[in-house]
Amino acid sequence: MIVGGGPVAASKIAALQAAGADIVVVAPEVCADVESTGVTVVRKPFEPSDLQGAWFVVAAAPPEVNRQVAAEGERLRVFVNAVDDPANASVYLGGVVRRGGVTLGISTDGAAPALAGLLREALDAMLPVDLETWSVRAHEMRRSWKARGVPMEGRRPELLEALNALYESRRDRAPREALEQPQ
Repeated sequence: MIVGGGPVAASKIAALQAAGADIVVVAPEVCADVESTGVTVVRKPFEPSDLQGAWFVVAAAPPEVNRQVAAEGERLRVFVNAVDDPANASVYLGGVVRRGGVTLGISTDGAAPALAGLLREALDAMLPVDLETWSVRAHEMRRSWKARGVPMEGRRPELLEALNALYESRRDRAPREALEQPQ
């Protein structure tokens, strides 16, 4: 559930949808970005009974409404993420990078969400373009380690060697491929 219908509420919808959430937005008015997502919208002011049956709520409303959501969430033991309002939150959402089977999470304990966003963008830019290839290779290596009984301390060096081999094989192929190109 999301309480609030402005741009901040809208910015949370895609991630919740990607996680498989069944989203209901409760707000007297909603912006076009909320409307365009296709989520269920209930146009009315927040009432404590709106949290019945919820287990997670994003409070993206004015502070006085977020306080009401937080109080009812605490009473019902519902997790509340109060956007840019850590005093009224029982859970913080960090910046998340999901790519190629790898998930990175960044949190500032709700104190600096803009910093978490900048760090998310920076980490995403620094990750290798072929991260999915890394993930596939690591998965293959894990099966091999289990079959061979490789202890934990021996796994990282083997994985590093296998990942380096991916690049070495590309370097070896590049000169040959250049020679094979028609002139």
